[in-house]
Amino acid sequence: MDWLSQPAPVVAPALLGRVLVRQFVDGSQLRAQIVETEAYAPGDPACHAYRRQTERNRVMFGPPGHLYVYLIYGIYHCLNIVTEAEGIPAAVLIRAVNLDPIPEWIPPQKRRKPERVGAGPGLLCQALRIDRSHNGWPLRQVTKNQEGFWLEGSPLDPAQTPIVQTTRIGITQGADIPWRWYIGGHPSVSRY
Repeated sequence: MDWLSQPAPVVAPALLGRVLVRQFVDGSQLRAQIVETEAYAPGDPACHAYRRQTERNRVMFGPPGHLYVYLIYGIYHCLNIVTEAEGIPAAVLIRAVNLDPIPEWIPPQKRRKPERVGAGPGLLCQALRIDRSHNGWPLRQVTKNQEGFWLEGSPLDPAQTPIVQTTRIGITQGADIPWRWYIGGHPSVSRY
């Protein structure tokens, strides 16, 4: 996965269409197609590592291909994939995924709209049972009785699938930087 060592604005659109695989200790797996991403890079005032390295953002300074998981509003987890070379803090926020099948722990009322189960960073972490304990985990395929995360598939062909580039959501600084990408018309893309 050397391609993850590229700048976050290059990796973010290349993640669209790929499948994030989440394997549990019992060997069961969930697959989630990535449908929306946002890039955060050095010099970007919205990047968690903009000012300096802290205990919270330390993973962003590490090698690419690791998970950066943080908590927002004290209740929602957000999943990022670290990019760039080691020492350069950058990551791609996975904003939305399309899950198939829907995990059994999703409540019946949310199952009525299966395309919305992963339609936002907090929702996808709930659906995939991702929390701060996964911060720093590498993306790598694991054996049957191990827990892990990895990516499958190839990037989308823009000639076949519409990819929209626009500004990021829910930030105040750097809000004018067009570093958000999503699959046009996909029902699992998050809403403002």
